Amino acid sequence: MDIIYLKGDATKPAGGGNKIIVHVCNDIGGWGKGFVLAISKRWPEPAQQYRQWHKSQLSFTLGQVQFVPVEPDIWVANMIGQHKVYKDEQGNPPIRYEAIRDCLQKVAGFARENGATVHMPRIGCGLAGGTWDKIEPIITNELTDKGVGVTVYDF
Repeated sequence: MDIIYLKGDATKPAGGGNKIIVHVCNDIGGWGKGFVLAISKRWPEPAQQYRQWHKSQLSFTLGQVQFVPVEPDIWVANMIGQHKVYKDEQGNPPIRYEAIRDCLQKVAGFARENGATVHMPRIGCGLAGGTWDKIEPIITNELTDKGVGVTVYDF
């Protein structure tokens, strides 16, 4: 199974059936820049639940995922895959590739349990500072190689 690439809006996932929209969140509770603005424009629940999750601190750590139902057949997966929001003292970007892998393993299980496909922008490559040449193989290993359909949207 290959990743499908489409031009379009990841908040309006193509195709029928159950769908999971995945995106990368930080581990400090910040929500307000990047793809989350498009999510918030369509649905208030992902931001509200992310903020409640951060406030509770229950399993609010790198590699964890929160699945938020937003429509009868769509969930938004808030994946904690970046540490803070700026480069560290050594110049490393906030992205944490192992956390992305851990998150996508959880997404794969949820997708299989719910017969869902996965939809996303090029996660981790915007504000998180990651590169697609490192993210794409993680998506392939954790999702498509395990039979989970993935569509990536370029806006």
